[in-house]
Amino acid sequence: MTACGRLASQLSISIAAARRKVELVAAREGVRDADGRLLIAQRLLLESQGVSAESRQLLDVLLEAVAEEANYIGDD
Repeated sequence: MTACGRLASQLSISIAAARRKVELVAAREGVRDADGRLLIAQRLLLESQGVSAESRQLLDVLLEAVAEEANYIGDD
């Protein structure tokens, strides 16, 4: 199932962990067939991509230098 591989790569987890994640959601939703699990894996992949895009935007905002700290050099 390549969808689990892509999900694992996106979430930085093992393929086995991605498969377990898909199986848990499938069990919770009562999905038993391979096509249904594939759809769940694709949905989780899309959700994780949305979260990672939001996280990148938030990190960019947090890393912006405040005007008075723009030229600050920390001494250790």
